[in-house]
Amino acid sequence: MTTISTQQQAADRFGRRIAARLSAGEADLPYEVSERLRAARVRAVASRKVAPSPVVVSRGGVASLALTDDGGLWTRIASVLPLIALVAGLVTLHGFQADRRAMELAEVDAALLTDDLPPAAYTDPGFIQFLQSQPD
Repeated sequence: MTTISTQQQAADRFGRRIAARLSAGEADLPYEVSERLRAARVRAVASRKVAPSPVVVSRGGVASLALTDDGGLWTRIASVLPLIALVAGLVTLHGFQADRRAMELAEVDAALLTDDLPPAAYTDPGFIQFLQSQPD
């Protein structure tokens, strides 16, 4: 535990030294540049990552420190279940659509093969004109 606090203190000292170095030449900069730097500092401070604070957890009368609020294996499984259900649904839907398309193609093939005309007649341009000119 002391190594974490010692490392944190060293990082803080290093950050303060860098900030002091950067602030030393700020007075010589034009107003626009100093305003852009100020805005960048505000954004950087707002977006910094905050370390999780330790939480005291009591289990069976024994208090222990929990560094994260992770629920364990069951929480991870529960968070992955919707994704698995979505993928399974998509695979099933794809299978049904492929079967339906195969059945439609089989019906067209059966109609072409059992018809009185040969299949080559349907590709003849004269036959198409003949069909268009025939009254029903």
